[in-house]
Amino acid sequence: MGVFDFLKAGVVYGKDLEKLYAYAKENEFAIPAVNVVGTNSINAALSAAKEANSPIIIQFSNGGAAFFSGKTLNNPVLGAIAGAKYIHEVAKEYGVAVVIHTDHAAKKLLPWIDELIKANKEFYDLHKKPLFSSHMLDLSEESLEENIELSCEYFKKFNELEIGIEIELGCTGGEEDGVDNTNIDNAKLYTQPIDVAKAHERLAKIGSNYTIAASFGNVHGVYKPGNVRLEPIILKNCQEFLAKGKKTLNFVFHGGSGSEAEKIKEAISYGVIKMNIDTDTQWAFWDGVRNYESKNHGYLQGQIGNPEGDDKPNKKYYDPRVWLNAGEKTMQARLMQAFKELNCLNRN
Repeated sequence: MGVFDFLKAGVVYGKDLEKLYAYAKENEFAIPAVNVVGTNSINAALSAAKEANSPIIIQFSNGGAAFFSGKTLNNPVLGAIAGAKYIHEVAKEYGVAVVIHTDHAAKKLLPWIDELIKANKEFYDLHKKPLFSSHMLDLSEESLEENIELSCEYFKKFNELEIGIEIELGCTGGEEDGVDNTNIDNAKLYTQPIDVAKAHERLAKIGSNYTIAASFGNVHGVYKPGNVRLEPIILKNCQEFLAKGKKTLNFVFHGGSGSEAEKIKEAISYGVIKMNIDTDTQWAFWDGVRNYESKNHGYLQGQIGNPEGDDKPNKKYYDPRVWLNAGEKTMQARLMQAFKELNCLNRN
């Protein structure tokens, strides 16, 4: 059995999204969640999913969405909408199941989510499905009560449109997309089971399409081995606290770049069904471009003139399609590593 026994290629949402996560948890695999900033990174992610023969999650941060709209406009609402519509148009042709998600939205970014709710409603009225599969609210900087209360308020709106919610309990360390938690109190990097239980109790009264990013030492970015102490056992403790012997919750693994394979495997065994990967894919894309430039350096110093002669043209070397594709290929290769580490190969 695979996901295409109960899903079709294209954008996954609503009850189908819940089925997908339940299947992942039951079969102990997680789906890579890739942050994107333009069609090149989207195409690399979709190509990787096609090669892996498995579903994928494509997500937009506020900053990534703003970049998608172009630096002149710098409009995260327009960028997120345009990016999501692009994925809707091409996902079926790639033959993969795709979850469209927005990443970390702190309290100050809730107006961004408000506008996307409007866009989801307009899209839903036209197509009988939402524009986005799910949205993440990261209210971990607020008190636990405010975090849960606001999350529930937004989940009610999402649930009406068959959109899932991801919330964060505890904080992810490091720095990403303008959020700096590099000097955070270490205790906040480890979520308490009782806090997870409180959130679960409130969210479950609204609907069942929710995931929890519980912190177990996660840090954004990549660090030398030993500098980050991941404790996936916290996720097991949360599951045990809630319902002994059952994996009731769907957990999300933030800060997945650079994580040790054995820690990833352990986290999945405790109910992780989604792992975010951004820093590593950023490097992978750049590494492809960097290697291309290094290999063809002599052909990239002017429009005319290269090692073969002073009058030789270089257009075929500096054509953006060539070096951008080089970046797409290395990003795709890094994602294939992630699919393997997440036990997410040939899941269609």
